[in-house]
Amino acid sequence: MESSLPLHSLPRIMVAPTGARRTKADHPKIPIMIDEIVACARACFEAGAGGLHAHVRDAAGAHVLDAGLYLELIAEMAQAVPEMQVQITTEAVGRYSPDEQRRLVRDVMPKSVSVALREMIPVTEDVSAASEFYHWAADEGVQVQHILYDAEDLGRLIGLLDSAVLPAGNIQLLFVLGRYTVGQQSAPEDLDPFLSLFEGSSLQNNGAEWALCAFGSGETDCLLAALSRGGKARIGFENSLWNRDGAVAEDNVERIRELVSLAGK
Repeated sequence: MESSLPLHSLPRIMVAPTGARRTKADHPKIPIMIDEIVACARACFEAGAGGLHAHVRDAAGAHVLDAGLYLELIAEMAQAVPEMQVQITTEAVGRYSPDEQRRLVRDVMPKSVSVALREMIPVTEDVSAASEFYHWAADEGVQVQHILYDAEDLGRLIGLLDSAVLPAGNIQLLFVLGRYTVGQQSAPEDLDPFLSLFEGSSLQNNGAEWALCAFGSGETDCLLAALSRGGKARIGFENSLWNRDGAVAEDNVERIRELVSLAGK
């Protein structure tokens, strides 16, 4: 059964300001605590970002899947910048099981969440619990964006959709460029294997939305390629600290401003 509840279209530009790994030792302007994340999100919204891809950290600054912290962040965002979409993440970072990831989403009931296919449905595990979760999310109006690290992930996703393991409506994808390359440096041509599968597929024909994130100093050119080819962009210090010219950005806002300036409206 497909949900009759309205789900949320991907914003053209989503900021990912924090991530799970980088700390202020990597860059002093990485927002860690909730008040910092909200202030950063508001400034990025004013610069042109329509959505926040949010991670939360514990008191020691470590990545956590904590429902209470996410609910606090969502409430603060609703007060500070209610027009901005908030997407939480179930990223495991090698610490969390699929069951713990599913429990987080059920406890938070977010409007939007990103879920890595290979983390939620490892190839060695039975798909039944994951399938029930994805169908539940669709019925409850929780918009899932499927994180895909390579074209093999995308091909597997198509197979799971065709076999009804995953619900077929309101599909959102995130193509990750360069996650497993040497030095995590992405290039625009890394998008080609994804689009060779996507274009002309049932995903495209059914209106699936896709966005892209990229690593390293090539982030800007990769995102411009995505926008020019019908995709959306996820940008920020989670993935890259560098502007197009190779200089370290002052903050996440500077990254948004550069992309907006180069991409136009």
